[in-house]
Order: sequence, then structure tokens, then C-alpha cells
Amino acid sequence: MIYNEQSMQQALPDKKRVKEAKTMLEQAGVKYILSCWIDLLGVPKTKPVPISDFELLCAGKGPQFAVHSISFVPELGPADSDQVPIPDLDTLVICPWDHTCAWMFADLWWEDKPYNLCPRHALKRTVESARTAGYSIQAGVEPEFIAMRWEGGEPVKAMENDPLPGEGVRPRRQAFGYDAEFSIDSMGFLGDLIDILEDLGWNLHDVVAEGAYSQFELDFHYSDVLTMADRLVFLRVLLKEVAKRHGMFVTFMPKPTTGDWRSGAHMNTSMRSTKKSEQNLFEHKGKWSDAVFHAVGGLLRHGGALTAIACSTVNSYNGLVPRVGGFEGGTVTWAPTHMTYGYNNRSAMLRLPQSRFCIENRAADMCMNPYLGLGMSAAAMVEGVASKYDPGKPLNQDLYSMGADEIKASGAQRLPRNLLEAIEILRDDTLAKEVLGEPMLNSYLLYKTDEWERYHQTVTDWEVQEYLRLY
Repeated sequence: MIYNEQSMQQALPDKKRVKEAKTMLEQAGVKYILSCWIDLLGVPKTKPVPISDFELLCAGKGPQFAVHSISFVPELGPADSDQVPIPDLDTLVICPWDHTCAWMFADLWWEDKPYNLCPRHALKRTVESARTAGYSIQAGVEPEFIAMRWEGGEPVKAMENDPLPGEGVRPRRQAFGYDAEFSIDSMGFLGDLIDILEDLGWNLHDVVAEGAYSQFELDFHYSDVLTMADRLVFLRVLLKEVAKRHGMFVTFMPKPTTGDWRSGAHMNTSMRSTKKSEQNLFEHKGKWSDAVFHAVGGLLRHGGALTAIACSTVNSYNGLVPRVGGFEGGTVTWAPTHMTYGYNNRSAMLRLPQSRFCIENRAADMCMNPYLGLGMSAAAMVEGVASKYDPGKPLNQDLYSMGADEIKASGAQRLPRNLLEAIEILRDDTLAKEVLGEPMLNSYLLYKTDEWERYHQTVTDWEVQEYLRLY
């Protein structure tokens, strides 16, 4: 059955499986269920229900939501029907931070149809379209974040071990990437995370102390794109809950201060044939296949629109620059600046890494809605492979050191310099209209345009320092 032709009744979980899941949860001591739908910005929303209502919840008779009243989706009004969340039992997990609670992801339905502003539905449609074309999409994401705490009402780095400004000698910081002492000092927090992710079966490979104070990256195994999107949303909640145990909070804001290294969320994607599900189409006899270059062509063709989704905030674009004045621990950012690709070239948007056969999109951060970011990536790759797009020659030079004429001659295009540039590109992208659907795309554009306008009308500290006494 075509996904969009499915009725809500047909989407309900199997009753036998529901009973088995309820028995398991009761035996584990679970008392409360968090069935979470995803809003336009990728944030989970829920109404906690007691375990006694588990079967009603799975039958579509649990809480309903006036999603349009809170979620930046103005196409419905106060006289319209509410949305119904239908939980996905494949995502059921006991919350690691509180074993009395269980978590499930849910898809939103409206008047017996998949709700056209449900991002999880959008990704499912893309997955089905890829499958119809003969492909499945795999993804791994490298989430980065900064752990912070409150000091005198101000946010400071949680792992800070130097005197705060005004409290003593404060030496210039150096890059803390891979630092052993810093990693050891953080192991109370990191150890909790490692244990939880191992228990979840995510196959954690390592935790990385990144370049900024209190900045970390988690590297865990790849999965299919829907599972990975679910994991990223769950991870954002998990990290916040674990941080609270240690008197901290976590921010996914790409650049909390000018001197910080950017926190990203590099998307690593690959494709498989539905006929040979274990075969990575990007590898052929230990080398890159033709398919990977066509997929790169698809990603580059829609690179600006994809960036508008994967780098979704005003602050995101502060990080997509080559150099930063006052940068702690170095001079260059290691962030992508141009829409091009290269072998292991970290200054390019797309990198073909030396250690794995996938495409790493470095122009992404943890503020994105992962269902939309991974959905656009999947659709662009399928389009590129199906149409045999030519990505041009790889660019393996350091873009930071190239002159403007050299970059122009290479064919590389500048990534959007700000959110406004990005959303203007997104507005005209035909693939985005297909992946998101026009109602969701229009809502996203409305919200992000408003975000830009509110930012653009704000007088910043920089402007005051730059102009107040100059003119």
C-alpha cells in the first residue's frame, strides 16, 4: 500500500504486540508513558499518560493535540479538528534517566490522514520513495554540544578550571581537542553517557573532547535514516537529562561565544540496493563507486536548500566561516565554507572520508530538524543517482587558503552566508517542496523568515561597540 493512502486504522500497532509490550513495561516497573510527536523545529511534544492507558494510546484513543495552536503551522484554526498521535512500537524504550517512564515516537494523523505538517511522516514518505526507486538510505550523525552551568546567573563552561573573569589570572585558552586531562576530568558526566548509550545498543565508538572548553562529540554506529532521526531527537533529550544530574545543562547552539569552536552535526550518508541490502553502493572493490559521485551531484544541486534545513538558525551561519578573530586554540575553524566536495577535505561542504564509504555533509548542526535534514539528503542522493548527475572534479585544496579567482575557477559556490540567503534558496527548491510538501515548506519559510526579521531588527552588542562612538 502507498504510504499516503494508508488510513489511521491501518497504521495502528498490532493488538497482540501492544499487550506484550504493556506486560514487559509493567514487569519493568514503568508507570508513565511519553508518546512523543515532533514539531516543525524537531522538538518532541507529549502528554504523559499512566501505563493503564497504554492500550488506549496505541489504539489512537489516547491524548489528542491542537498542534496548530503551538507549532508554527497556521494553516488550521481554532474550529478545526485536533491531531491524533499514533505511537510506533519499534521505538519503545524505557527512559535511562527515569525507569518509571517509557518513551515512544508517534506519527500525527488528522481526519484519518497522515498530518501534512508531521516531519516524521515526511521522512517516511521519502524512505518509501527511495525504496520504490530501489534504494535504502543509511545515516550516521556526529552530534557535538557544549556542557555548561550557571554561575552568578550567567552561563559558563561546565568543565571550566580557570578563574572566571575578574576572579584571578585567566590565561589564554588553548584548543582542548583530544586532551587527556580534560577527558579524565569529564568522565563523571561522560561515563554516564557511555554506559547509557551502550545499554541502548547504539554501538558507541568513542567520545571526543572537542576544541572548545566543555565541548564534546559522540560517535556511534550508523542505522537507517528514520532510526537515526529518532535517535538524534532522543539524544537531545537524554543529554539534557543526564547533564542535570551533574548540575549542568547542555546547549546545541552552534556558537555560544565568538571564540568557541562551532558545534556541528555532520551527516554521513550512504545508499544500498533493496535487492542487495548488505551492499554499500558507494563502494566497489575497495574503491569509490560511480554511484557516490552521482549522489554528490544530487546533494550539491540542492546544497543551498539543504543547508537552510540542516543549518536552521541565525547562529548557525556564524560558524560557516574560515577564520575567526579571537578564536581559542587556533586561527582556522575547520568548518565548511563552500558547496563543493573533496577527498578528506574538511573545508568543503561534502567530504569523502578516508575511513568509510559514505558522504559526509559538514554543513549541519544539532539545531536542525533531523527528519527534514536527513529526508532532504536522502531524496537528493536518490535524484542524483537516478539522473546520473555529474558533480564535477573534486576539490582537494584548502579553501581557506585559496583566492577568490581560484575558487571561482574551481566551480565551488559559497555556502549561504546567513539564514536569509539560505531560506531564499529553499523557497525555490522543487525537491524541498516534494520532501516537505508545500504546507510544511510554507510554514517553515514563514517561521524562519520571522526569525530572521526579529534578529535583523535587534541591536547587538557588536553594533554598539563598533558604532556608538565612531560616528
